[in-house]
Amino acid sequence: MAKPTKSKTLPKASKVRLPLPAVVADAKKRKLPKPVRAGDARVLTPLTEKGTGADALIMDRLWQVVEQRRAAGDADRSHSARLMARGTAKVAQKLGEEAVECVIEAALGNRDATVLESADLLYHLLVVWVDAGIRPEEVWSELVRRQDVSGLAEKAARPGGVIRAAGTRKLP
Repeated sequence: MAKPTKSKTLPKASKVRLPLPAVVADAKKRKLPKPVRAGDARVLTPLTEKGTGADALIMDRLWQVVEQRRAAGDADRSHSARLMARGTAKVAQKLGEEAVECVIEAALGNRDATVLESADLLYHLLVVWVDAGIRPEEVWSELVRRQDVSGLAEKAARPGGVIRAAGTRKLP
């Protein structure tokens, strides 16, 4: 009979050091343009401080900024432009990475890190929208349309409805 092994716990998120992606490692080796270095030098304010004027309109304003950066196409000065210049697949991949990071922090119960990762996720979602030519009003309209519809009823109304949504033919 095999000897039972001790279950290992994950290290605290603050102590986990993941290797830098090649793109980031390469960027650290070469000298970045001055505006980029200046942006990197900024420090985020602590999460405990309440921001003033914080509301959902930031999504519309941020979408406009990302759209302006896409139109300008200056990949040396704009992360948004650089990301979109790499193509739709990379834009979508980055959104997926940010979603996973947000899920991990939420699952670990790291509230502050979840707030930071949520902001990253929303930003990258906006980049996906700009890349796909989707305006925020289109998404807001769809949310309004769904407002008084039960999520279960909405899924059931789709072709294949509940069975496809559940991913199984075995219903509880």
